[in-house]
Amino acid sequence: MSDSDPVPGGRPGAAERATALSGELTGQGVHGVVLAYVDTAGITRVKTVPTAKLASAAAWGVGMSPVFDTFLADDSIVATDVLGSPDGDLRLYPDLNRLTVLAAQPGWAWTPVDRLTQEGAPHPACGRTVLRRTVAGAAERHGIAFKAAVEVEWSVGRGDADGDAFVPAVSGPAYGTARQVELSDCAADLLAALAAQGVDVEQFHPEYAAGQFEISVGALDPVAAADRSLLVRQTIRAVSMRHGLRVSFAPAVLGEGVGNGGHLHLSAWRDGRNLHAGGAGRYGMTAEAESFVAGVLGRLPALTAMTAPSPASHLRLRPSQWAGVFTAWGRETREAALRIVTGTAGIRDRAANLEVKPVDLAANPYLALASVIAAGLDGVVSSTPLPEETTGDPARLDPAGAAARGVRRLPATLAESVEAFRADDVLREALGGVLADAVIAVRLGEAEAVEGLDDDGVAAAYRWKY
Repeated sequence: MSDSDPVPGGRPGAAERATALSGELTGQGVHGVVLAYVDTAGITRVKTVPTAKLASAAAWGVGMSPVFDTFLADDSIVATDVLGSPDGDLRLYPDLNRLTVLAAQPGWAWTPVDRLTQEGAPHPACGRTVLRRTVAGAAERHGIAFKAAVEVEWSVGRGDADGDAFVPAVSGPAYGTARQVELSDCAADLLAALAAQGVDVEQFHPEYAAGQFEISVGALDPVAAADRSLLVRQTIRAVSMRHGLRVSFAPAVLGEGVGNGGHLHLSAWRDGRNLHAGGAGRYGMTAEAESFVAGVLGRLPALTAMTAPSPASHLRLRPSQWAGVFTAWGRETREAALRIVTGTAGIRDRAANLEVKPVDLAANPYLALASVIAAGLDGVVSSTPLPEETTGDPARLDPAGAAARGVRRLPATLAESVEAFRADDVLREALGGVLADAVIAVRLGEAEAVEGLDDDGVAAAYRWKY
């Protein structure tokens, strides 16, 4: 049994290991441990404990109200039949296997948590538990394992900006050397901090929008990949603040222009073999990989309730901005919602994967990954055929051609995403009734919160929330 597995009434066996770890942490000058999880609205919530209390937290958890499952990004509260009241308590259990000393926050360590009831049962709205259950079910029922990575894009602003406005901290064109030079000291510190924390960085570069940067990291199992996404963002924020900069992971920091994505990269494996390479299907995909892609493709409208969950998400999801807003797939087609990445000849057995583009960092990464995997697995079970590939920009297809290929626009509003999710039994079952109802209530609450605002107002409302 691992330290992540729930034990009714607590996990006393974890205390011995946590005691040893707390001694090591104290010797490294660590005074406190951040316990982190992501709520339904995509906000990372934390509690912290002194290092000396880590053993108690590992054995018996730390209290947290379940009301946060129906918090909105602005900290107002909605409710379902089960969640949203001031009653009850949960326990946050640190995953000691993920415990990390924070290189950019001297004196602190960090770990993700699982949320359990006081009786030791999994909390039905714990996204980390849902993702772990989904991955385990894929292995047990289908013999399929997954590797995943979450890209992180963010906007860097001046720390002394006027009020809450966004003022880019760097100048120069997309991918330009000017931005790399201007952020050089901060970027070097960020890479050093991530390396010290064991994060495998593959690429780091200035991106398209003003003040925008992106980090790509190596693939892990899906739960670890979601954990890493939180850790990377925590580190980016901490390093940037030490340099007097302010960062936003919001889908859009302005009402117009390209926004920040959080693309998912996912590959399915059986018996150590990548199903996206070496097969007889298109671009080397096996039949199962093609059906997995088809399953995701067919449920993309409903999936946006998890992958693009903020009103600000729909400022980003616009045609011809590389956001992938049409139900289309293609090899290395960056305007398609699903991009088939084959990798370079010679490493395709390792590198081939599926990129899901209509995803941003307002998403709870655990829910986004669990939902995408559930959709893909349904395609595998049903042997869903993959339709014709789309090349170029789907926005330029004539209506008849688009209809013939099944290419349609993804939901243009959050309310439309919710309606598609309501109608999708597979995704709601994957999350479970309690969590599915929370997703609906929170998304509708967010939509209501911005009624009457123009695009600039929506961007301002969420600019510094994520």
